[in-house]
Amino acid sequence: MDQNVFTLDPTGGNRHTEDAYLRAHGPAVRVDLLGQEVWAVADPGVLKALLVDPRVSKDAAQHWPKFPDEIIGKWPLALWVGVSNMFTAYGADHRRLRRLVSPAFSTRRVAAMTSRIEEITAELLDTVAATPAGQSVDLRENFAVPLPIQVISSLMGLPVSAQKAFRGLVDAVFDTTQSAQEATENATKLYGVLADLVAEKRENPGDDMTSLLIATRDDEGDGSALAEQELLDTLLLVVSAGYETTVNLIDQGITLLLTRPDQRAKLQAGQVGWRDVVEEILRFEAPVANLPLRYAVEDVDLPGGVTIRQGEAILASYAAAGRHPDLHGESADEFDVARSLKDHLAFGHGVHFCLGAQLARMEAEIALRTLFTRFPDLAFATDAELRPLESLISNGHQVLPVVLRPA
Repeated sequence: MDQNVFTLDPTGGNRHTEDAYLRAHGPAVRVDLLGQEVWAVADPGVLKALLVDPRVSKDAAQHWPKFPDEIIGKWPLALWVGVSNMFTAYGADHRRLRRLVSPAFSTRRVAAMTSRIEEITAELLDTVAATPAGQSVDLRENFAVPLPIQVISSLMGLPVSAQKAFRGLVDAVFDTTQSAQEATENATKLYGVLADLVAEKRENPGDDMTSLLIATRDDEGDGSALAEQELLDTLLLVVSAGYETTVNLIDQGITLLLTRPDQRAKLQAGQVGWRDVVEEILRFEAPVANLPLRYAVEDVDLPGGVTIRQGEAILASYAAAGRHPDLHGESADEFDVARSLKDHLAFGHGVHFCLGAQLARMEAEIALRTLFTRFPDLAFATDAELRPLESLISNGHQVLPVVLRPA
């Protein structure tokens, strides 16, 4: 591997320094992504253009020469590039698969979930409220995680047993410290849970998105609408992406508001609304820091004389792009909820823009507003240590130990 290749830390422990490096070294930087050399793109203008460029694909099977021989069973992120769903599809296949899932995240259906999200939020906060004054409680484990899991489970019709099974397995998918063997073993277990869920829903269908996708698959005699592997991988995508991003969004929101009382004061003074806060969180701490992968279908020339050659892989560095001075000037590295321009790429851009963005925003707004209204004295525990998740993909913390009210 070329000596100029910059190695990304799989533990995510040095991400802000890495992001600054990516921003400072041109439109694209060659990086070592767990042993694979790829181009990391943190320039927001360049990244936005690449995300809509037809010369850039997400289909490793068609457009990454290293796939599958050097990837499957040999690279820890093989599942990220090897699934058969709209996340990795290109062209007509992507349009077909996205069309099947998009009704679940329509504006009408998301709006209809508002009361359910408020109900779940209240129930979770009722539980943590039982923590004695002065004692700490982990808000990630007891609030930021269960809220999105319960919301996506309501949408997909997941029973409690499936929720528990998915939790640890999906978390492991985002853990980039795993070996290739560990990642493969985790994927095998994950597909076992998915197969059990499909079998249960085929036997006992309900009024949920999982049953609808199964019906779409089974009602086509030739299987052209949704192949069996596509069904499993689509369920995997919706369930995992449906909660992981929102967990980190809520997590980062709690962290930023507790560590920056001046920004919290702007809320209390009515200078900004919660929607403003959520957008600035997304810009400042994108819930997904780096998203693998895309591939050049043909040579792509970038500004500054950089060329991404046909077949080379591209890493979208969303977190680094959100703080780029080209987009937000000298104050790009400052968290400011009153910022007039909060543009970001936290949910992607173009045809692969996150279908669940509207739902994630609504969950975060309800969760943060309710939490800080109910516990105005909320503060981090005195011995709190904010350790990042061991991931260069998922941008959150291992624990959020807080005190709800002083002793």
